[in-house]
Amino acid sequence: MNDKKVRVRFAPSPTGPLHMGGVRTALFNYLFARKHNGDFLLRIEDTDQTRYVPGAEEYIAESLKWCGIQIDEGATVGGEYGPYRQSERKPMYREYADQLIASGNAYYAFDTSEELDAIRNQHEEEKKTFTYNYATRENLNNSLALSAEEVQNKIEAGEAYVVRFKMPVGEELQLDDEIRGRVVFNTSALDDKVLFKSDGMPTYHLANVVDDYLMKISHVIRGEEWLPSMPLHVLLYRSFGWKDDMPKFAHLPLILKPVGKGKLSKRDGDKLGFPVFPLEWTDPKTDEISSGYREGGYFPEAFVNMLAFLGWNPGTEQEIFSMEELSQAFSLERVGKSGSKFDPEKTKWFNRQYLMTKSDEEIGILFAEQILKAKGIDADQETVNRVCGMVKDRVDFVSELWEHVNYFFEAPVEFDAKTVKKGWKEDTSALITELKDILESIEDFSSANSEEVVKEWITAKEIGFGKVMNPFRLAVVGAGKGPHMFDIIEILGKKETIARLDYALENIKI
Repeated sequence: MNDKKVRVRFAPSPTGPLHMGGVRTALFNYLFARKHNGDFLLRIEDTDQTRYVPGAEEYIAESLKWCGIQIDEGATVGGEYGPYRQSERKPMYREYADQLIASGNAYYAFDTSEELDAIRNQHEEEKKTFTYNYATRENLNNSLALSAEEVQNKIEAGEAYVVRFKMPVGEELQLDDEIRGRVVFNTSALDDKVLFKSDGMPTYHLANVVDDYLMKISHVIRGEEWLPSMPLHVLLYRSFGWKDDMPKFAHLPLILKPVGKGKLSKRDGDKLGFPVFPLEWTDPKTDEISSGYREGGYFPEAFVNMLAFLGWNPGTEQEIFSMEELSQAFSLERVGKSGSKFDPEKTKWFNRQYLMTKSDEEIGILFAEQILKAKGIDADQETVNRVCGMVKDRVDFVSELWEHVNYFFEAPVEFDAKTVKKGWKEDTSALITELKDILESIEDFSSANSEEVVKEWITAKEIGFGKVMNPFRLAVVGAGKGPHMFDIIEILGKKETIARLDYALENIKI
C-alpha cells in the first residue's frame, strides 16, 4: 500500500453503453476506495472525438448511480482536480508532449497514413510484420531521421505530425502488479506508441498518465486488456521524473462468456437472452435497443453482488453482501488472475435472494407500480402486499409474480383443460354446488374458520379431500396452482368466491 491517500479513478470513454465489465471495474475501484477511506473519481476519457456517442456520458453516470456507486469527484460532481473530462483539459497535454520531446523521450513523426500503408504492404509481401519501433524508426519520416532544420521547416509549413514515444532498446522491465505479481517486459518487443495526435488531442496513453499524476491517483485498477500498456505508462512516469509518484497497478481478469471461450460480449447476451449492460440503451444512430439489468427487473443490489463475485471471492462461504459488507471484505489480494465465467442463472439466483429478503410491503408496492398500474388495475395496497408475500418465494423477478397471482385481481374466464379433464368428474358439479351452499352459510370467512367448516363437511361425507379441493381450486383460480386454498378465498371474500363457483358451474363442461 502506498503511504499516500488512496485515490482511484474509473475512466471510461463515452463511445456507447457501459458494458457490465466496465461496471465491475468501477465497482472494484469504489470498494477499494471505501475499504481504505479513499476517494473514487469518475473521469471521462473523450480524447477520441471520432468515436464519441451522444448520451453515452449521461448513461455512464446514471448506471453508476443505479448501482449505488457514489462519485467523490468527477465530471458529474466536480472537485479540486478538475476538469474531469479530457476534452476540457486539452490545452495542458501539449506542454507535456513538448517536455518529452525536449528530454529526448519522444519525437515528431510526419509519416502520412499512405506512407505507412505502403511500408506495411511491402513488409507483408516479404512475409514480415511492420512495427514502428527501434528497428525501423531511424529510416522513417520523423525527427530522428531528419535534420533539425528539416523538422523545423515541416512544422512551419504546417505539415501534419504526431508525437511518438521513443521506446528504449533492450531494457528488461520487471514490474509489480497488485493482482498478477511480477510481470516482465522487454522494451525491444514494444512499439513507439503515438502520444499526441495530429488533431491536437493526446492519445489515451499520454492523457491518462498525465491526469493520474495531476489528480494524485494512488492505484490504477483496470481491465486486463490494459496490461500490455503498463510498461509504456511506467516509462512515461520515469521520463517525466515522476517515478516516486507512480501509482500501483492492478489488472483485473476478464469476464468470460457462459458458453465457449473468450470475453463476454453483447453478441453472447443477444444469443443466450441476457443483458450485458446495466441499463437499457438505445443506439442514437440505429435506434437499436439493447436490454438492461434495471429494465429486466433486477435489483441493483443483486446486480452489484453478482458482479463482485466475477473475479473476486471473500474466502468464506458467504455469498450475499450489502455494499457496506463488500467494502469491508474487499481486497485486491483475493482477486483472481484468471478469467471468470459469467453465469446468467446465478445472476437470477442472486436476484431471487434479494427479492425474498425484501418485505411484503416493498414487493407489493413494486408490483402495484410496475404491473398492476400498467394493466389498469386499482387494488387495495394492503391486499396486494399480502398476496405478493404469499408467493414471492416462487419467483426470481417481481414481473413473474403476475402469473402466480393474476386470479386475485381478475376472475378466470376459462379453465385449464388438463386440470378439468383430471379433476372435474360427473359428480363434481353436485359437490361444488353443495360446497357453495356451505360457504354461503359461513359467517366468519377467515381462512382458519372456513377450512375447519369445509373439512368437517368433507369428513362427514366420507369422500377424499382431493375430490372436492381440486375442482374447488380450479373453479376459483382457473388452474391447479396457487397457495393455500382457504387463504385465497379469505382474500377474495365470500361474495367473489361464490360468484366464481357459480361461473365455473355454468361454464365447465365435461
